[in-house]
Amino acid sequence: MAGGKRKQVLLRLDPAVHAAIAKWAADDLRSVNAQIEIILRRALDDAGRGVKAAPMRGRGRPRKGADDVEDAEGTSGADACGGGRGGDGG
Repeated sequence: MAGGKRKQVLLRLDPAVHAAIAKWAADDLRSVNAQIEIILRRALDDAGRGVKAAPMRGRGRPRKGADDVEDAEGTSGADACGGGRGGDGG
């Protein structure tokens, strides 16, 4: 969005639907809100109604002190290296 503001929407969901989305979001290290936005963006693309919206931030919690700069694919540096998930980070 142009001004960096996000549209706030009240959404009523069946508890079972919310639980399924919450589990999916947790599996993908996203918030429920981010997971719903991903689902909606994919549905819009599949219906041929894709929009030019601001890119989503990379998955997971940013590292402490990490810059908010994202690479061309829309993932943070921590995601690009697998940071924060064990391994040697490179």
